[in-house]
Amino acid sequence: MALVASIEDVARQAGVSIATVSRALRGLPDVAAATRDRVLSAASDLNYVASPFAARLASGRTTTVGLVVPFVNRWFFAEVIATVETALRRAGFDLLLYNLGDEQGRTRFFDVMPMRKRVDGVLIASLVLDEAEFSALTELNRPVGLLGLVREGFLSAAIDDIASARAAVDHLVALGHRRIGLIGGDTDDPMRFTPPLRRRDGYRDALEAAGVELEPDLEQLGYFTVEGGGDAARRLLARSDPPTAIFAESDEMAYGVLREMRHLGLRAPDDVAVIGFDDQPFADLMDLTTVRQPVADQALDITTRLLAVISETEDGLMRDPAVVLPTELVLRASTEGTGPRQ
Repeated sequence: MALVASIEDVARQAGVSIATVSRALRGLPDVAAATRDRVLSAASDLNYVASPFAARLASGRTTTVGLVVPFVNRWFFAEVIATVETALRRAGFDLLLYNLGDEQGRTRFFDVMPMRKRVDGVLIASLVLDEAEFSALTELNRPVGLLGLVREGFLSAAIDDIASARAAVDHLVALGHRRIGLIGGDTDDPMRFTPPLRRRDGYRDALEAAGVELEPDLEQLGYFTVEGGGDAARRLLARSDPPTAIFAESDEMAYGVLREMRHLGLRAPDDVAVIGFDDQPFADLMDLTTVRQPVADQALDITTRLLAVISETEDGLMRDPAVVLPTELVLRASTEGTGPRQ
């Protein structure tokens, strides 16, 4: 078996120090041309391949970006992770993923900051951060990008959740619905990820603008899961005065609504109109009206601009720190051609 040449072997053959070999191979200017040629010749003769880890240490760069997500088992975050990893790989960077998972995991992460000195930049996906958490990120002295959250002084890419949710409910109001249920996330969830807060605000704004009195009992928790959406729909539809339409803050919860309606012998849109949020691949298959958000575009935008700041190819932080991408209301059979039950 052939032995792998080391940097010490190159230094010995070239008759120079290890430090000189390192400087010559990295192309630094403080090496004489003749010495550099001798080092390169020795490295070529020995088939020496420099360790990428050693190069990273020498440059002070890790060529790694940390991505922090509250969950990994939900469609939105799976799309974000896949997009960020692909963009980083194409740029020659590695991904270091941190899944917070629960309240204890979140607290431990921001207390310890395990990514310290291990990354060149940080991406935070759809987390509402408090002041202490923002301070912990700032103390890393690394560029930080926010996905789904806007904060002055930080790169960010997001959608307008309030306007998007309002567009969905406005559509139901335009169809004649006045009793519109909301199935969403827990706004008091200690994980504090962004959609539950803003999409509920959009729902309430639309009803208030239409002169519809808010009914707290028409707002139910679905926890962003199919099962949670089905449970919430069961509670809403068991009422003596059930809603004629339901806005779910995610497609997963809307799937649960449609499944529960089928079990109850109800049909959308004839009995209850249903709108989701995301436009996941199965939404088209299930003929679900939904709000399409560009998840991959948001993730690619913030990753690209964060890499630009890391590599100092442009001042992405000051040029265009906050980007808001558009959403689209996609109309399908779960709402179209329906009016409220009389």
